[in-house]
Amino acid sequence: MDSILIANLDKVHTTEMGVDRIRRNLGLGAIDVVEWCKGKILEPAAVIQRQGKNWYVHVDECVITVNASSYTIITCHRE
Repeated sequence: MDSILIANLDKVHTTEMGVDRIRRNLGLGAIDVVEWCKGKILEPAAVIQRQGKNWYVHVDECVITVNASSYTIITCHRE
């Protein structure tokens, strides 16, 4: 089932507020957070689960939350 998210990785995006939230939560600085999240989703160690309307990706002690219908990254935070 996680292959659905990976198959639609080109649709993954976020809002300006999402970019700010992710940078603040993870201390990422001025990198492209969408590309960073996509890279994390593709890591072999990533555990991808769908719960209700969201995908949750657990990888490298972080959780990335992606809306399952719009593929918007809602947030990313440390576990």
